[in-house]
Amino acid sequence: MLKYLLVLLMAGLLFVLAQTPRFEFGLTFGLFGLIFSGMVLLFFLSEHRINRTKIFWAGILLRLAVFAFAPQWSDDVYRFLWDGELLTVRENPYLQTPREYQEAQPDSDNSYLNSLFDKLNSPDYYSVYPPLNQAVFTIGAVASNGSIWNGFFALRLMLILGEIAVFYLLWKLLELFQKPSKIILLYWFNPLIILEITGNLHFEGLVLVFLLASLLALQKRKNWLSGGFWGLAISMKLLPLMLVPAFLFFAEARKNLTFWIASFFSVILCFVWLYWDDSYLNFFQSIRLYQGKFEFNGSVYYLLREVGFWIKGYNTIETLTKILSGATLLAIVFFSWKMKPKSLFELVDLLVLIYLIYLILQPVVHPWYIIPAFGLSLLTHRNTFLIWTFAVIFSYQAYGNTDFKESPIFLFTEYFLVFAAIFFDYFRPYRIPNFKS
Repeated sequence: MLKYLLVLLMAGLLFVLAQTPRFEFGLTFGLFGLIFSGMVLLFFLSEHRINRTKIFWAGILLRLAVFAFAPQWSDDVYRFLWDGELLTVRENPYLQTPREYQEAQPDSDNSYLNSLFDKLNSPDYYSVYPPLNQAVFTIGAVASNGSIWNGFFALRLMLILGEIAVFYLLWKLLELFQKPSKIILLYWFNPLIILEITGNLHFEGLVLVFLLASLLALQKRKNWLSGGFWGLAISMKLLPLMLVPAFLFFAEARKNLTFWIASFFSVILCFVWLYWDDSYLNFFQSIRLYQGKFEFNGSVYYLLREVGFWIKGYNTIETLTKILSGATLLAIVFFSWKMKPKSLFELVDLLVLIYLIYLILQPVVHPWYIIPAFGLSLLTHRNTFLIWTFAVIFSYQAYGNTDFKESPIFLFTEYFLVFAAIFFDYFRPYRIPNFKS
């Protein structure tokens, strides 16, 4: 009975949290902390093997608690619907910035596009979303039928279907790795997952679907299917491309030509559209601008930035991002070579480490960026990303300011927890009891 009451309480708290404006950080933090605590309590109250059906429907209930509300902590969804709407009227979202498109049609009577434009957070940038992402946006735009709320609901339904796929794949992989099935609670009831995927409509959950599907197919020696799913993960978000060294040093994948051919054709099939009207030029220009201009919730980058201020007297972001990108690539290749995974479990552990290296060295780490790595980490003995799904709530403090000004105290608190978890995970792995064991 206590477990049922906890789930109902968490659903009620999520219902309130979904309506809490992002500038009310104190209330957001309190509600988030209570829900996270409820998840942890449920985890420890549960036996190693749990009832899959009951847990599944309890997680669906938690997602339905935030279903009816507009995203409170991110306005990215308006760009998603904007790009999708352009595609429905046979316009290319990579060829013009939203402002250029609006100025080229001053007499446009498309009130739906006009309302979306007023809510965009990046009207002067070309779209940075890969073609597979754009396909999902288009479905949302078609379903919206001129209503932003219809667009919200359509995208949410697709993302919840993706979450159901994650639930199934995680369950199967936990069985494969002979880990307690209750570990799935840490994903399925996690408030960050529910808020950022179902609530804020971010697509990292679909990236996780493809990565998990790739791993399961690899275990079943369906190499063409594994490579295809990995290619789809890259086509949804470019980031899984950094996993190339891990697969190259994994003997089961390296020696299998079918895996690489399927990956290649999956990516080509999705990205070939960027050559239409030279769209790739603006697409990659936006990515370069994003990498060299924006900063949010960084860790190592912020420390080096302060050194740059001390030496140069100005923000050295362009130089630092190039240096850190190079360092990230070298570290990924080095650890892939050093670890040379021989089993699927070791491969997953390496994938989690690669994501960790990347995120620790990045100048921009939005909360939803950690979702794919967190999902993968549940298959390992590492707890860093689990801790980060709580610690990242401190970054929400900046969302409450009109200029997104970050507090050094909150940043320190977040990364103190993260780096403490890294220490216990990677430097004292045999001395501290594992949370998920």
